[in-house]
Amino acid sequence: MSAAVDLLTFGESMVSLRSAGPLSAGGSLGMHVAGAESNVAVGVARLGHTVSWAGVVGADPHGEYILRQLRSEGIQVSHRVDAGRSTGVMFLEQRTADLTRAFYYRAGSAGSTLKREDIDQALIAGPRVLHLTGITAALSPEAQAALEYAAERAAAEGVVVSLDVNYRSKLWTRDEARAVLAPLARHAGILIASDDELDLVASAAPARKSDDDAETALAARLLEQGVGEVVVKRGAAGAGVHTASGRFEAPPVAVTSIDTVGAGDAFTAGYLSALLDGEDVAGRLQRGAVMGAFAVSTAGDWEGLPSRSELAMLGTAATGTTQR
Repeated sequence: MSAAVDLLTFGESMVSLRSAGPLSAGGSLGMHVAGAESNVAVGVARLGHTVSWAGVVGADPHGEYILRQLRSEGIQVSHRVDAGRSTGVMFLEQRTADLTRAFYYRAGSAGSTLKREDIDQALIAGPRVLHLTGITAALSPEAQAALEYAAERAAAEGVVVSLDVNYRSKLWTRDEARAVLAPLARHAGILIASDDELDLVASAAPARKSDDDAETALAARLLEQGVGEVVVKRGAAGAGVHTASGRFEAPPVAVTSIDTVGAGDAFTAGYLSALLDGEDVAGRLQRGAVMGAFAVSTAGDWEGLPSRSELAMLGTAATGTTQR
């Protein structure tokens, strides 16, 4: 049996072609690896943990590029090559300074063929944490079944299951997502969601209340269903965690934001890294906030994420300074 890894995650990684302006105007495109799960994998690996990623790629240069990039980050790769399908591609358009648009070309991709057998192989590694996202369930019935199988098996074997809702409106409707993700949430030890995603996994919407009370009520439902920690990402407003012992809050780390893509995944990577290190909830929130700050203040989904030795860089130096 393979040696245990700290974190296992699986899903579809794609080639992302980034434009600095409107795609309709043409211009240069930068090539990157994109995928919520692989973003988290890179973030956790850079902080010194052992990480494994599982997925399917096409027999094409795009797939080779993804595997090469992940391996270069020290990530163990458990993959299958589907010679009959292409690796998924997405275009990211920086339409304005405050608005980025994603255009997917992933229907019928190799990554969407992920199945139970692929996960069986990856789970042999015996992870301490299994990190999942709702994106995988939206790719295909086979990928959904694989996600459900992995969550149920891991939870039964005592593995900490982390589930990030990561709702993508271009992949499915909210009702479709709710029907799949609400039952899946009962296997999660850690449930991660943006504040507008909680109703996709809670059993029912609360009565009419203030926004803050609505979040508390939805989190309480999830805790009653057996979720250990309900982590709520609020972007520039910080983050919070609801547990049976109380509620914890953390403000964002003040930085100059230049690219918000991947910030939520960076936060998740920081939170899970601190969990693996034995930090309490407050410590997990703090590391998540720092990782999110690195993400928004650097370009790319994951390229600017820090090593463990760099974590202290933000919040300890004046803005605009040069370390000499």
